[in-house]
Amino acid sequence: MGFTDLLDQVGGFGRYQWIHVILISLPGLMTASQNLLNNFVSGIPVHHCKPATNQSLHDLGRTYQVTVSPPGSGRATQPIRRYVEPQWHMLSLNISLNASELQTEGCVDGWSFDQSEFSATTVSEWDLVCSLRPLKQMIQTIYMGGVLTGAIVFGGLSDRFGRKSVLIWSYLQLAVLGCSSALSPSYTAYCIFRFLSGMAMSGIILNGVSLKVEWIPTKTRTVVGTLTSFFFTFGQMILAGLAYWLRDWRKLQLVVCAPQFLFFTYSWWYVESARWLVLNRRSEEALKGLHRVARINRRPEAINKLTLEVLHSHMSKEIESSRSSFTAFDLVKTRRIRRISICLTAVWFSTSFAYYGLAMDLQKFGVSIYLMQIIFGAVDIPAKFLALGMLSYLGRRVSQVSCLFLSAVIIFANIFVPTDMQSLRTTLACLGKAFTSASFTTVYLYTGELYPTVIRQTGMGFVSTMARIGSMAAPAVLILDEVFPALPSMVYGGAAVLASGFACFLPETLNKPLPDTIEDVEENSVVTKEGVALKGLNEKEGSGLNAL
Repeated sequence: MGFTDLLDQVGGFGRYQWIHVILISLPGLMTASQNLLNNFVSGIPVHHCKPATNQSLHDLGRTYQVTVSPPGSGRATQPIRRYVEPQWHMLSLNISLNASELQTEGCVDGWSFDQSEFSATTVSEWDLVCSLRPLKQMIQTIYMGGVLTGAIVFGGLSDRFGRKSVLIWSYLQLAVLGCSSALSPSYTAYCIFRFLSGMAMSGIILNGVSLKVEWIPTKTRTVVGTLTSFFFTFGQMILAGLAYWLRDWRKLQLVVCAPQFLFFTYSWWYVESARWLVLNRRSEEALKGLHRVARINRRPEAINKLTLEVLHSHMSKEIESSRSSFTAFDLVKTRRIRRISICLTAVWFSTSFAYYGLAMDLQKFGVSIYLMQIIFGAVDIPAKFLALGMLSYLGRRVSQVSCLFLSAVIIFANIFVPTDMQSLRTTLACLGKAFTSASFTTVYLYTGELYPTVIRQTGMGFVSTMARIGSMAAPAVLILDEVFPALPSMVYGGAAVLASGFACFLPETLNKPLPDTIEDVEENSVVTKEGVALKGLNEKEGSGLNAL
């Protein structure tokens, strides 16, 4: 007996579960925008040096201003410069001159930004170009630092105070601080608001996944987990549409964050995880929650049958285990949990590392940034359907290993494609991004099934911290292309190959009940509803990591 039997008694995957899953997944349409928002909010417009203030060029058209004043323009990675004196003779089409011999200087009077692609971005508002160009990417790094901090903070808080309460707070925090960032008076203020918004994002994702998984029967977890990930896929495509419609960064920031107020409003309807309530000695509240689910699922007979005695008899072992307190040290306390934590650390880091390495510099592809965002979102659809089939029939471990290894193969293949074959390079990049996205889908579901209820959120917070470190490191690796153009791809692909090797040592969880205690994970068998013992991994399978 176990909690899965109780879920079956109150309706299995019934009416409540449908509403519950949809409401928790809906924020994905907007929260998906947060991680990739910097592509548009901090997009780099085509720009040129402004002419000196004492030069009378205001009556000339823009073409002549560009011709007379700066020799460099566009989105050059190197600082652009301008002529010290206007070269009026260059207006004549019959005169040729070696421009490299002319005296130049930096853009001492500022920059002029083209508004055809973006009407306003943080780059054009705070002049984050030339020597200040690194500050543009610093915004994303600071945001990901907030996501990392949130994974640590909210992972532990939700195990202590519950999934529902921390999730509600996270919606409110992102709504208030996200909208506040649209009103930022300075670069520093904007970075602070983005850091705090990143923290809230971790709270939403981690607690949303756990609250969703802990109310779903074992047999439907794979399908539900994969299909709900499409909300994030469509969210990426919605971001492209909103960014194309709203070319001003402040308006875009406000529009993608304001819906969080709606999610905060209806999140009070959620039922707290009954698993968590029982394990935290709040069985009466857990019983009320189960009764409420039974009513919504139209199972009134279950209300009379389901009592505290029945609840305790189904979860006696879990209740006994809950008398102990758990901390992050429990993630490495026992051999099997330690092995799981180490392997998941590698998988989460590498998946995020490769994903953001591909997704956070869309302007490098030389086509419309809005089109690239749609394409990068659309390729997730077939990849996730493939992941769904693999998860259902091949299991979690094979799916995780395959997605990581295939993404590495594609990243390595792109190294050998000539730079002038831009279409092929872009196609391979999209395929690589698709498999890393499928790896994300798999590892979110897999992690929730590997860690027991008593430390699930702590575990999710710990391993997702590694993902945030990966997302922070990914942009820094792009700088290595100045040393050797293929080096970033070699690093991204190498990390994915290494992680696929670690994933081979994770235990399979297909069609197995969620573990509630550390003892459940340590045991070599679990019991299904029918009472059939399913043997876990043979010790020989994990012999390669026993020393860990």
